[in-house]
Amino acid sequence: MRGNENQVKVHFKGEQDDFIVFVESAKAVQDWKKDKTIPLAQVVNGWKVFVTHKHGNQGILDTASKSSLENEFGTSKEDDVVAQIIEKGSINESENADRNGTRNISQGGTVNH
Repeated sequence: MRGNENQVKVHFKGEQDDFIVFVESAKAVQDWKKDKTIPLAQVVNGWKVFVTHKHGNQGILDTASKSSLENEFGTSKEDDVVAQIIEKGSINESENADRNGTRNISQGGTVNH
């Protein structure tokens, strides 16, 4: 993901953990909720389900294990799990910070030699 690019994810607070799925846009999710004939492939960005270890929609994202998916959703089939997360979860939008900071201040005129 590049700097200044919108990042849209759907957060689902489960009984045992918090789950995250990245999506193309909030509008794509809303359109899919109204019209289930829209393929999930047009909504989802990456087809990975992440867990945050009960840190809400923040924190370190780890790939969800099959057992955690089974325990929470009753299946480890990613299509079904992603659909449930998008259906029941909440949309979170954020913008990544620009990545044009100083890379090496030892080069150039900013440091006295």
